[in-house]
Amino acid sequence: MTSAARPLPGFNVQALRSQFPVLAQEVNGQPLVYLDNAATTQKPRMVVDAIRDYYYRDNANVHRGVHTLSERSTAAMEAARDKLQRLLNAPEREEVIFTRGTTEAINLVAHGFTEAVLQPGDEVLITALEHHANIVPWQEACRRSGARLVVAPMTEAGEVDLEAFGQLLNPRTRMVAMVHISNALGTINPVAEMCRMARQTDAAILIDGAQAVAHARIDVQALDCDFYALSGHKMYGPTGIGALWGRREWLDRLPVYQTGGDMIHTVRFSGSTYAGLPHKFEAGTPNIAGAIGLGAAVDFLDSLPWEAVLAHEDALLARATELADDFPGLRRIGRARHRSSALSFVLDCVHPHDVGTFMDFEGVALRTGHHCAMPVMEYYSVPATIRASFACYNTMEEVDVLFRALERVRATFAA
Repeated sequence: MTSAARPLPGFNVQALRSQFPVLAQEVNGQPLVYLDNAATTQKPRMVVDAIRDYYYRDNANVHRGVHTLSERSTAAMEAARDKLQRLLNAPEREEVIFTRGTTEAINLVAHGFTEAVLQPGDEVLITALEHHANIVPWQEACRRSGARLVVAPMTEAGEVDLEAFGQLLNPRTRMVAMVHISNALGTINPVAEMCRMARQTDAAILIDGAQAVAHARIDVQALDCDFYALSGHKMYGPTGIGALWGRREWLDRLPVYQTGGDMIHTVRFSGSTYAGLPHKFEAGTPNIAGAIGLGAAVDFLDSLPWEAVLAHEDALLARATELADDFPGLRRIGRARHRSSALSFVLDCVHPHDVGTFMDFEGVALRTGHHCAMPVMEYYSVPATIRASFACYNTMEEVDVLFRALERVRATFAA
């Protein structure tokens, strides 16, 4: 991203915004400026309609029924799996597992590694940029297995120290788990390069893609990772639904995560056998409406002019960065060379939570806090940051509104 970035001609952001009814409202008497997209994106009408249509027309349980509604529900849910396979360029549709989101996907893998892979003396390598969801599951996996959690350090710019990362890889490394795009700083990790480095060991590789899917084209085969986790609500889809892609050889090797209906082959009091992929990891009645809505979100992403959208998002971030660097008393947190979608900062003498409350009165929705990345906050010696995060439907005018409102924050607290 550079300050010279400009949206491509022909990208009509106003037409795009018309697909998101929530953006047309006022908050506290001001037009809503929604800049909390790293926490959750808004949903286009086609996603909401897909969920509504399922409940209005097809509501039935999947996989078990032979009646028409069940068959239609099953077909729609499995079509969503096919769409995710294409989105990620996954080799097989059966490798796509529906989960509640990235957190459950990572926990599924960590549980499997605890049971089937990790031994005392083994190592799990993560980075200092991770979200709590890619820290705590591995802490628990190491505690239970006797393995050791190793953390690749970050630099002052908010980037992974690649030299240190490479030096920490060794024959004891069994898992390398890393974030694709930092939710706290917007840093884009060089995950392809990090995967190549990790392949020098026998370690498996997991990528937390929660922040990436809405801002990049993902190709798990080109990345050469073993697992990729995503959340629907960060890619214009519903909450409570996500997916894990995993290589078949790993998914076959890992034990079941939850047990119950639909993930079984046979059940007898003397013992049970389990279904093959993907149902092995999908116990119980799934979030059918969520999966269908997630499929619609993939359709929405597929409909976007990606080159233009990415240029537009780069231009938004460039404009926000320029204004931030010229803003008295503002300190940017994280200055990575490659960033996406998020500007994290603090203001002198004003607690981030106070800024967030004030900005809400201005109609501006920001995220303030530690962003489930406490180690990042500790590294920069701040309790919290203010984070403005952008999506394809945000405008240059909204960036200007953000900084005009920050001017009023500064004037108010300086008085």
